[in-house]
Amino acid sequence: MTSTGTAAPDTAPDRGFFGHPRPLANLFGVEMWERFSFYGMQGILLIYLYYSAAEGGLGISEATATQIVGAYGGGVYLATIVGAWLADRVLGPERTLFYAAVVVMLGHVALSTLPGTTGVAVGLVLVALGSGGVKANASSLVGSLYAEDDERRDGGFSLFYMGINLGAFVGPLLTGLLQESWGFHYGFALAAVGMAAGLVQYSIGRRRLPEETRVPPHPLEPRERVRYAAAAVAVVALVAVLWLAGVITADNLSDVVIWATAVAAVAYFALLLASRQVSGVERSRVWSFVPLFVANVVFWSLYQQQFTVVTIYSDKRLDRSLFGWEMPVSWVQSINPVFIILLAPVFAAAWTRLGPRQPSTPVKFAIGTVLMGLAFLMFLPVPPGEHAAPLIALAVILLVFTLAELFISPVGLSLSTKLAPQRFTTQMVALYFLSIALGTALSGKLAGYYDWHDERSYFLVLGLVAIGVGLLLLAVRNPIRRLMAAVH
Repeated sequence: MTSTGTAAPDTAPDRGFFGHPRPLANLFGVEMWERFSFYGMQGILLIYLYYSAAEGGLGISEATATQIVGAYGGGVYLATIVGAWLADRVLGPERTLFYAAVVVMLGHVALSTLPGTTGVAVGLVLVALGSGGVKANASSLVGSLYAEDDERRDGGFSLFYMGINLGAFVGPLLTGLLQESWGFHYGFALAAVGMAAGLVQYSIGRRRLPEETRVPPHPLEPRERVRYAAAAVAVVALVAVLWLAGVITADNLSDVVIWATAVAAVAYFALLLASRQVSGVERSRVWSFVPLFVANVVFWSLYQQQFTVVTIYSDKRLDRSLFGWEMPVSWVQSINPVFIILLAPVFAAAWTRLGPRQPSTPVKFAIGTVLMGLAFLMFLPVPPGEHAAPLIALAVILLVFTLAELFISPVGLSLSTKLAPQRFTTQMVALYFLSIALGTALSGKLAGYYDWHDERSYFLVLGLVAIGVGLLLLAVRNPIRRLMAAVH
């Protein structure tokens, strides 16, 4: 996607941050605060949309609210493609990250200050675009701090990953408290303050990053800049016209993102499979990614319902009483990051210990998809009724969510780079992000069918579908591995 700039100087390595290069502290901080603001805002977003005006919300129907959240989530992953392209062709990864973080902050400011649906529209568009830019470039910049043979590289990424999950853990806790005590706009404002704090600390040390990260590795020619700028203006104008004409509405946002993402994915697959620059072995590997793409879409369409169905469930069904005090709805979003912090090192150590004996990638995808289906089936025995579901039951279900995630998410992006044709690495990584975008948008669409009064059929059908897809993938794992042509 972007250059990782791995050339190392001949001088003694910088060990100023827990034995790692000092700039890692700046990247750790900006990503921690970006995730703080991102998950903090997302923890209260859905209930802000469907709570009544008397409760401080906008009074939108739950079905429409989940469409908006799903479309927004899909937009974040679509924006990663734009963020990677800007880094590669226009700004370089370091400047793209900085400006993207500024855009995230402005989005939270818009949510906290602009009234009603105007604040939602402006704020979510800006946060989606900015978060996509941060997500696309932060890991690349971490990689630029180490030579390829630097034994500290994996440890550095582990520290960075810890920052991500610390932000994801604390964000919903604090924004939820402010939302409960003072109102939604104060919660959104705290997300903006958090992102501003991240920008300040990042600005202090950004000059220490390698010089090559400040320039695009494959810059556009001047005439190309004009052509791409005109295309961007045309796309924005088209979306604006369709919105004003009522073709695109809040009620069908997820549908629009789903269709746009699906068309883009088909186009990318067609490009890779039809290109004369792709060898026979490379074409075989692209074909192997098709069933994994489908499984990834299914996985994310269920997993991302943490921010739609699980939020509604926490609001309507969950007994949130703790020693006579009612826990904010958003606090449920902090459960998954705790499990990730605890279990990610265990999984990493297990894969390292198993080495070549660890499950193949198709098997990992199959297990993750089956576990995701089982997590949905685990909702079935929970006692029915308003505020009747025990907190411990939801915590156990979210533990299974986490286990499923750890089988799929860490290996997905790496797999896309390993299966990519030599001349089309960016397009292959874009396909991976498109699978997440499609699954996330589908999560919003599917959540529109959830009714907490009669939820059993919802969890049963989606759980069985996911298990079926996972078992089918497991059954065809050997043909997929043959198509992968020695990629594990």
